[in-house]
Amino acid sequence: MLVSVALPLILAFIMFSLGLGLRKEDFTRVARFPKAFGIGLGNQLVLLPVVAFGITLLLQVSPELAVGVMILSFCPGGVTSNVLTRLAGGNTPLSISLTAVMSLCSIITVPLLVAASVNHFMGNEAPPVHVAALGLKMFLLTAVPVFLGMWLTAAKPDLVERISHPISRIALVLFAFIILAAIAKNRVVFFGNLPTLGPALILLNVVMLAFGLLTSWLARLDRKDATTIALESGVQNGTLGIAVGAMIAVDSTETLPPTTVPAAVYGITMYLVSLPFVFWRKRAIGTTQKNSDTAGFGV
Repeated sequence: MLVSVALPLILAFIMFSLGLGLRKEDFTRVARFPKAFGIGLGNQLVLLPVVAFGITLLLQVSPELAVGVMILSFCPGGVTSNVLTRLAGGNTPLSISLTAVMSLCSIITVPLLVAASVNHFMGNEAPPVHVAALGLKMFLLTAVPVFLGMWLTAAKPDLVERISHPISRIALVLFAFIILAAIAKNRVVFFGNLPTLGPALILLNVVMLAFGLLTSWLARLDRKDATTIALESGVQNGTLGIAVGAMIAVDSTETLPPTTVPAAVYGITMYLVSLPFVFWRKRAIGTTQKNSDTAGFGV
């Protein structure tokens, strides 16, 4: 019941809440930030999976959990990255545009990359991953709710203005519920692998935030854009990671499989790393704005 009904509905609701914050301009706005958008896209599509792969090898993460870490690295940012960007004083429109475009790209990229990861890490024990079926499920559970949210926003803006905040709070509660459920269902795996899995996910978060700043500095982006790129590079959609981890498992209709554990743990460790980063960037950006006479790029 949890995997076959509750998890898909929760993911769809969270993606619907994301859609309520999107406009069609969010997909075309990328033309205003071509350099920053290109860096953010490259970091998420290429750099993040490469870093995740290296960490799983370095820390010798077990095969099923390594697949879960890789699934997480294939997921786009979500509502959380947009909220953290806003709190940090970053470029929120750029963050929303990256999340919107990456969410659509993930319908194609995630099934292909997940299939490759499962075969690499699990070998002869790998469950069959039907790429087309997984892509269709992701389309139904992510793209369709997002577009429904966008449609409602365009058709009933006054209604959306009244309900968007309560819906966002409900989405946050549901996110916390699915994180706790994934951990509770796999508490033996969770506690048995926490000494390796916890540091691996914290390291992934820290390295990607750092690489986000580094690539932005190399591209001479300003601090607001650099903060946005760092958060979009380092903060992933944990709920989608849990859902995909459940979708690829064999006989997982009654329980959440171990492949969901990394995304669940990440839902906790992400805040331990990201919140201090947000407060630091908020202060750095505020200092830059107060000294706007020394305008220029920097991290």
